[in-house]
Amino acid sequence: MNPEIQKRKLGTSGLEVSALGLGCMGMSFSYGPAGDKQEMIALVRKAVERGVTFFDTAEVYGPFTNEELLGEALAPFRDRVMIATKFGFELDPQGGPKWIGLNSRPDHIRQVAEASLKRLRTEVIDLFYQHRVDPEVPIEDVAGAVQDLIRAGKVKHFGMSEASAQTIRRAHAVQQVTAVQSEYSLWWREPEAEVLPTLEELGIGFVPYSPLGKGFLTGKINESTTFDQNDFRNTVPRFSAENRKANQAMIGLLEEVAMRKHATPAQIALAWLLARKPWIVPIPGTRKPERLDENLGALSVELTPDDLLDIENAASKITISGARYPESAAKLVGR
Repeated sequence: MNPEIQKRKLGTSGLEVSALGLGCMGMSFSYGPAGDKQEMIALVRKAVERGVTFFDTAEVYGPFTNEELLGEALAPFRDRVMIATKFGFELDPQGGPKWIGLNSRPDHIRQVAEASLKRLRTEVIDLFYQHRVDPEVPIEDVAGAVQDLIRAGKVKHFGMSEASAQTIRRAHAVQQVTAVQSEYSLWWREPEAEVLPTLEELGIGFVPYSPLGKGFLTGKINESTTFDQNDFRNTVPRFSAENRKANQAMIGLLEEVAMRKHATPAQIALAWLLARKPWIVPIPGTRKPERLDENLGALSVELTPDDLLDIENAASKITISGARYPESAAKLVGR
């Protein structure tokens, strides 16, 4: 047990979690074949023993298998952890692996909540995110549906993912938004323009996913790296061989700071995020116990104001090549 891991509050909501969470998607989904179930359960439980209290999943991861995995892994520790899951996709009724559209209609949100509660083996979902904004459903109706679930004791907190500042404001006016989850890292900084200032003003926490740039910021990926045929990075423009080569400049920056700090590039990337705001809680994912340890080691890396200035100055001279999503997925963000 390592109960000394730092805690953070997600905004003014009172939801307190470990300063680093664990993103669980990759255990079941997106990065090639799913991991061995027993090994993944052991990894989740190791995270609990290390003091991690914040675990992130979604019905669409698998679909369904990631929630089931997490439900089984966390059942013995349910009173010590916070589980975040998500609604908002229409899944293939034939049980196919792909989602077929967005669906945030209130009746659908209620159905997803009931099904997720069963898979997660719990009485209440700690944080229920709208996975992507559904332009067909007014966000006020979405917030109202989650508010009903909160009043019914089935959900504790409402979250949003990849929403625009304007949509976050509209939702928050109906039901307090506890946290917003979006991609954010040294190689994707768009949230700094509008979303982060809005969250600070409204007292909403921020949960960066892909804080290690889908693995790139670990420094272990270069232009000759090959991915499993089912790895979604094969479809991401930023991960084309030429862009991976062009983007090595960012790795050079991280390696330089890491050497000075006796840390790894991944630890510097996470420490940078943690230093941005005290209400930011990154959720790096992994399937490997040694990577879990490495990521948690970022909590011991202190970047001074001078370090942060050096990183800022160097990063400002680096242009990142390639879009972060293929066009089909890019249309779903920032609404």
